[in-house]
Amino acid sequence: MAESSLNLSSLIDLAASNRSMERGLSRLILVLVMAVLGCKADRDFVADGEYIMVRRSTFAVLIVFAFLAIGVAIGITRYLRNKKKANKTTTESSLKLSQGNYRVHKGEVSSKWSGLYKFTKEEIERAINYASSRIYLGSGSAGQVYQGVLPSGQLVAIKHIHKTAMSGSFMREVEQLSKVRHPNLVCLFGYCDEEGDQYLVYEYCANGNLAQNLLRSDSALPWETRVKILRDCASVLRFLHTHPDGCIVHRDIKLTNILLTEDKVPKLADFGLAKMLEMEETKVFTDVRGTIGYMDPEYITHSKLTCASDIYSFGVVALQLLSGRKVIELDIVARDSLTKKAKDVVSGKKPLEEFIDPRVRDDVVIEDFVLILKIAVLCVASSSVGRPTIKDVFEEMDKALRNTTIKTKARKEMNAANLVIQYAEVLDV
Repeated sequence: MAESSLNLSSLIDLAASNRSMERGLSRLILVLVMAVLGCKADRDFVADGEYIMVRRSTFAVLIVFAFLAIGVAIGITRYLRNKKKANKTTTESSLKLSQGNYRVHKGEVSSKWSGLYKFTKEEIERAINYASSRIYLGSGSAGQVYQGVLPSGQLVAIKHIHKTAMSGSFMREVEQLSKVRHPNLVCLFGYCDEEGDQYLVYEYCANGNLAQNLLRSDSALPWETRVKILRDCASVLRFLHTHPDGCIVHRDIKLTNILLTEDKVPKLADFGLAKMLEMEETKVFTDVRGTIGYMDPEYITHSKLTCASDIYSFGVVALQLLSGRKVIELDIVARDSLTKKAKDVVSGKKPLEEFIDPRVRDDVVIEDFVLILKIAVLCVASSSVGRPTIKDVFEEMDKALRNTTIKTKARKEMNAANLVIQYAEVLDV
């Protein structure tokens, strides 16, 4: 679009210069005619021996004529140069437009899927087999994921799509991720579709998935980090659900599909099951797919998929982060147990302490924990009618994060001050 505007601007400037040149030529002709008419009756050249005498008026006309002739020559030269540039610009624009209808091959960027590099199978194999053996990272809804290294030395994650999923999942994931970009969406660098094999090349998230981090025995995710993860996940869901082309429903939000970068920034991954719906649309699918423990009950029972289906899954993830429940792939029994306990705490039937992950109990900001818990319980309502919108969810998560950040900072400063006092007291003793 920017190139088109630039080309149009160049053509307008060229047209303006042409009009200016035409006016200049007209004035030149008028001056010459008047000069000729003015000098026609005079004897401009008089012989005087070996010399020819020229009248001052005639000499002035000749000087003016010479300058005008030089000006015309310069004008014509500029005109031809500008015309040549305009033709070149038009040709390049036409070439780009014509190339836009084709899928570029080996070692180039695909115009069919904007900004994506098309890898050759040889490049993929070289990237995956950079070490003595393949490094397996996990599996998604449609394939196995391996660690890879590009020639530049950059680490990437390469998903090899299962042949049974090729017809739909590969095309759908490439299509979705080529159109959407968000800081909390895993970035798709490129793809490979060659010799019956299909691969997707993603950015590498050094800290694995959220389930692995939640289950670690050697360290616990800090409370502030958990709140930030929830806020960022709500942010990317808000982006997807309010996309200009329609509501993009992820359909498989769960702990293992939330990846963490080296700085613990969450990235929503695995778009193999994603669907785009019109706003406020409810769609019935014959193939109900996803991870059972995170799936919207309405979707399971009636095959009805809406934007609220992702809200339900987000609520389950939130409850897992609050409680620290050591489960990766929830089944229906474990999910119902988790949601029932959360509802009992909110209603006052059970104490709040029973739902707080003991590993972060001392760091939790209680008012924010309660706020998130109440929102999560609303998200896992059996009926989509009772669930909050993603806009409401994001606003509450953002509010909780801002308050937690302030309280956590104040607490750290107070602890540091107390340490200084204690140290001083020890020295006095």
